[in-house]
Amino acid sequence: MAEFLEVALSYPTLPYSVVFAFAVIYWLLAATGIVDDGGIGSGDGADFHSHGGEHGATGIAAMFARLGLGGAPTMLVVLLLAFFGWTITYLVQLFFLQSLPAPLRWGVGTVVAIAALIPGAVVSAWVLRPIRRLLLKLRPVAQESILGRFAQVTSPEVTATQGYASMDDGGAGLILHVRTREGSRLPRGQRVRLVEYLPDKNHYLVVADTDLPGLDVFPSDVSGDKEIH
Repeated sequence: MAEFLEVALSYPTLPYSVVFAFAVIYWLLAATGIVDDGGIGSGDGADFHSHGGEHGATGIAAMFARLGLGGAPTMLVVLLLAFFGWTITYLVQLFFLQSLPAPLRWGVGTVVAIAALIPGAVVSAWVLRPIRRLLLKLRPVAQESILGRFAQVTSPEVTATQGYASMDDGGAGLILHVRTREGSRLPRGQRVRLVEYLPDKNHYLVVADTDLPGLDVFPSDVSGDKEIH
């Protein structure tokens, strides 16, 4: 036990220990209702709020979406990243770093702490897959009131099988699951329009705004964009 605490509370494991402990305490408080966990919809395709940045495209939520960690509550993603990062740094510290002299241990430990995020993100994304499906079953029916509004692609690309886009809703912003028609690809930064919502798949069908000449049947964009004529 003493060795466990010594490793867990020493560098480079300590930063992950702090974040992991904070995330665990957060979820314990959320379970008792002391803090708001954002509800089941928080973090799903239509309700994942991103704070800060143009059109809500920046911030922690948007960053997680780009890494394939979207579709789940932000604090759950933090918990998983901290757990897997802690596990990696703990094992490296236990079996390798402790035998190194202090200056070298700090240098190598810093590299290990940063590098641990890569496999941590990969494993976290894998773990989140079934969790996303569970959240989709529990989430309320999505509102279709945003159809016809503009969004901006935030994932590397949007295809018929994958993609995210951010939309300014006049508040924190939304990160949406979006797809294109078969054979179409839209790059990051492309301005798109939401043309259809598919509730059984929990995503929006989008097209490039330049592909809709003369379209004026949708509601105006919440960000103040004018209709395309």
